[in-house]
Amino acid sequence: MSMTMTTPSDAVAKKNVAILVLAQAILGAQMPMIFIVGGLAGQSLASNPCFATLPISLIVGGSMLAATPISAIMQRWGRRAGFFTGAAFGALGGLIGAYGLYLGSFPIFLLGSLLTGIYMSAHGFYRFAAADTASEGFRPKAISYVMAGGLAAAVIGPQIVKATSQAFVIPFLGTYLAVIAVNVLGAALFLFLDIPRPPAPSQDSPQGRSRLELLKTPVIAVSVICAMVSYALMNLVMTSTPLAVMGCGFTEGNAADVVTFHVLAMYVPSFFTGHLIARFGVEKIVAAGLVILAGAGAVALQGVELENFFIALVLLGIGWNFGFIGATTMLAGAHDSHEKGRMQGLNDLLVFGGVTMASLASGGLMNCSGGNPVDGWNAVNMAMAPFLVLAGGALMWLVMRPKEA
Repeated sequence: MSMTMTTPSDAVAKKNVAILVLAQAILGAQMPMIFIVGGLAGQSLASNPCFATLPISLIVGGSMLAATPISAIMQRWGRRAGFFTGAAFGALGGLIGAYGLYLGSFPIFLLGSLLTGIYMSAHGFYRFAAADTASEGFRPKAISYVMAGGLAAAVIGPQIVKATSQAFVIPFLGTYLAVIAVNVLGAALFLFLDIPRPPAPSQDSPQGRSRLELLKTPVIAVSVICAMVSYALMNLVMTSTPLAVMGCGFTEGNAADVVTFHVLAMYVPSFFTGHLIARFGVEKIVAAGLVILAGAGAVALQGVELENFFIALVLLGIGWNFGFIGATTMLAGAHDSHEKGRMQGLNDLLVFGGVTMASLASGGLMNCSGGNPVDGWNAVNMAMAPFLVLAGGALMWLVMRPKEA
């Protein structure tokens, strides 16, 4: 493994981790904000309720499409340039989304959602940036700590929604204006980031493996599959949650609280996920994540009382944390530094491609399966099963595969 981007001690890495934790907390707050109100705003603007979650789908789709270009920007000009780009598009997406709400225009609102996806793509690279200057021993903890910054975002985002969603005559307009402020203020953090720009490649620099060769590497293939399934299933269920909670007779405040507990559950485990990986091995933690995701679906199918929503969404968050951080750790140690831009961009392209399909399916399953919200919610949760079998099977194959092969 090339040591170009590492330092003899982890002092610089710890400083960068602190900055990235703050970025997760401040800039990351816009993600729960948008996931709480995006589907509800879409439902108010769309002529067909089956398209209610299309704004969220376009955010994830924008993230998928931006993954390779954002990775290329970071590979050429450094992490800071990529993160500034993401924050700029986050602010622009919020502005256009607010304008779409002001006009009552669903197409304009969708355009804002698509541009917000560029921020979401850059946000996804915080976890990789945490590993850039970290030693091999500190790497899983660095990734885990940065993901833990989402704990503050889980509290900040929904509280901003409660304060802003009805602040204007037009519902949710205040929330999208707040998104602009979050991006402008949060972007200043990246001025203090200390990650060396990757050296320009020379003619005799190692070219590394092609994308196809990388994907044929067993550890990489399985890490991508597990990351895709963990993130896609989390998104599948979370996207429909506000619609399901309100459709079952509860309030917008109840929906915000359920999402708050869910996002807390996504990030609280990050304080010890890295330690668990170091102690028990990454494969066992990923496996535990998949089992917990299955448990979330099982609880959701038991009923639509408010406690069912809370318990299912907490399990969903914990399962995502173990599965996604574990898969990220597997991937971070499976490629060389000169392959970083190629592999990380490809990984997020595939992961967010799966998440895009999940969020598109979520609205259709929720609003167009059966004749009521309960049937739709059950359809969403039953859809998890085949993908959990796929990821579990891939992980078992990797573990049982002969080490010398």
